[in-house]
Amino acid sequence: MTAPKRKTARANGEGTIYQRKDGRWEAAGYVLAADGTSKRVRVYGTTRKQAADKLAEKIADSNRGLPVATADSTVGDYLTYWLGSVAVHRLRENTHTRYATCVRLHLIPGLGTRKIARLTAKDVRTFLDRLRTTCQCCTQGLDTKRKECCAIDECCQKRLSPLTVTYVHSVLKSVLEHAVREDELPRNVARNVKPTTHRPRRFQPLTRTEARQFLDAARADRLYALYELALRTGLRKGELLGLCWEDLDLNAGTAAIRRSLQRTRTGGLTLLPTKTRASERRIALSTECLHSLKKHKERQDRERGQAGSAWSDSGLVFTTPTGLPLDPANLTRRFRSFLDRAGLRRIRFHDLRHSTATLLLEQGVDLVVIKELLGHAHIGVTAGVYAHVRLQLQRDAIDALGHALGGQDDDPDDPPAAAVVR
Repeated sequence: MTAPKRKTARANGEGTIYQRKDGRWEAAGYVLAADGTSKRVRVYGTTRKQAADKLAEKIADSNRGLPVATADSTVGDYLTYWLGSVAVHRLRENTHTRYATCVRLHLIPGLGTRKIARLTAKDVRTFLDRLRTTCQCCTQGLDTKRKECCAIDECCQKRLSPLTVTYVHSVLKSVLEHAVREDELPRNVARNVKPTTHRPRRFQPLTRTEARQFLDAARADRLYALYELALRTGLRKGELLGLCWEDLDLNAGTAAIRRSLQRTRTGGLTLLPTKTRASERRIALSTECLHSLKKHKERQDRERGQAGSAWSDSGLVFTTPTGLPLDPANLTRRFRSFLDRAGLRRIRFHDLRHSTATLLLEQGVDLVVIKELLGHAHIGVTAGVYAHVRLQLQRDAIDALGHALGGQDDDPDDPPAAAVVR
């Protein structure tokens, strides 16, 4: 008689692994939790090896001192863990800072004490409704030190905009989605809550006449080449400021968009990769842009000579008179001053980008071409942002059709009756 096969002893720290009645494998072990204590964590897999690998990964993170989320974590604990151990490695610094602010001001005060495993769609909906209707001065005590407004029971009704509430909702969805991927939650309850509807931000792009006036007024400005490039190509502010001379091929008439200049909390002015993979692109430059860039290079060479040893050779196209990078905030202020001096309508710098797309659409340029020029990740973004322009083009098309249908019969330019229209 064959002796029964003896079970292999588990290695120290391996945890418990067994097959559930539903066929899945479950592994459990102790790890460092987000609140600093040691707690038991459970993971699941379709095979024993998959469950063991998941548990081993969590235990390895715990052994390195990284907190691991557990099923009985509060929403606040999990948010802290996600920001410090997950998002910090996946998000750009400025995006991570915005997420952290959203978590600190809204998510932890509103949902932080709830157990993440017991969070329901109703909890999320109630939280978002309260966020929409509650005065933020009262909630955050913004006027406590000033002894005015809400601090003396004269509520100013300073509520969050619908766009901000939608942003808070999207951050929560991202956090809970990660919890689902880590097998901490069976589903993302925030996805079951209908997002708030908000009106898209209105922008006022330049008309053709205003665009000509803008370029004429900017010719005497030191940064004329930047303004012209912004209007004729639709480049983002950071992409313009991050443009290096090595990115330009003035003979071929092209520019490679590879990086963006941003101010970060830890690094100051920093050259970062473009916003998305789609934003990294090569674009064609007009004859006018090439001419203004060549004149700009001549000006920069003169400034380099005048600065002497004080010149900082950053390799950037648009710099200060001593070669240092231009701060995006300073460019915004400079742009506003320029508009005021020139007597032009005040717009945001980003509206130059909107003006580019709007003018191209009005000229009948294909949406795909505009999408590639602007560096949008999906054509749906381009179509959605400029829907109002497409509506105007539809009206023009309908008017043109009405004019054609209202013409005389037997027009010599009419196609034969048997012609196939494709």
